[in-house]
Amino acid sequence: MREDKAQRQKRIINIIGKEWKSTFSNLNSALFITLLPLLITVQALIFIYLAMKFAGAEVLVKTLLGKGMENWLTMFPALGELPLIERFQVFFFAQFPFYLLLIPVMVAVSFATFSIVEEKQERTLEPLLATPVRTWELLFGKALAGAIPSLLITWFCAGLFLTGIIGMGSGHLLKFVLNAQWFISLFLLVPLFSLLAFILGVIASSRANDPKTAQNIAIIVVLPILAIVGGQLIGFTVFTSARLFILSIATGVLNLFVLRVAVRLFQRESIVVRWR
Repeated sequence: MREDKAQRQKRIINIIGKEWKSTFSNLNSALFITLLPLLITVQALIFIYLAMKFAGAEVLVKTLLGKGMENWLTMFPALGELPLIERFQVFFFAQFPFYLLLIPVMVAVSFATFSIVEEKQERTLEPLLATPVRTWELLFGKALAGAIPSLLITWFCAGLFLTGIIGMGSGHLLKFVLNAQWFISLFLLVPLFSLLAFILGVIASSRANDPKTAQNIAIIVVLPILAIVGGQLIGFTVFTSARLFILSIATGVLNLFVLRVAVRLFQRESIVVRWR
């Protein structure tokens, strides 16, 4: 049993190593994985800065964002002691962990959707399927190969964002930002969403015959993330620690279900004949 487990781990690690070698030897892919997350982070900081500087709290409170901020205050009454402009700053800063979910998803749309499609086109998948590697090991390894670097760059961007907050002169607000919701989102929800995005990307890649079709299938993962961010901004809901924890558990269960679906859809026995 131990030997079998060690062999499974070795096969998965070999798949991850193969994917990393292929991806990071390509300059365009490497730049995409690193530069896109940085652009997303800088974009968020610029948006918050411009909203605070040119719109102002008095204008924002009259919009849908004002309703979102009011609902946020009911869950975090300590923020009521802050000036209105700083309440909005904390409100916007608190949305960033959810906004960060876009990073692994966008990387997955490019990384994972090309993963199997390229192997189809280059005829390198058939020899791999002839090895003892199991279908779930292949798909899980490919998903991890993308999820791990995207997760690391996501955490780096979180640190960059916090540095940006200090650079904007709002460092004194970090005590309101770095709460349980922030850490649950960053260290539990983001990893689970990252893995989910890449598993779905691998499914799209395994079912499509060209990268564009695979990307169109995988992009649907963006929709629930936009719903989470938009729902909080307009006051539809507030994700407390308990709700985030429940959402994380549900996402973990969904990961297992989607991986099983991916294995069934892969159809290993007929795949070589069908792709020729």
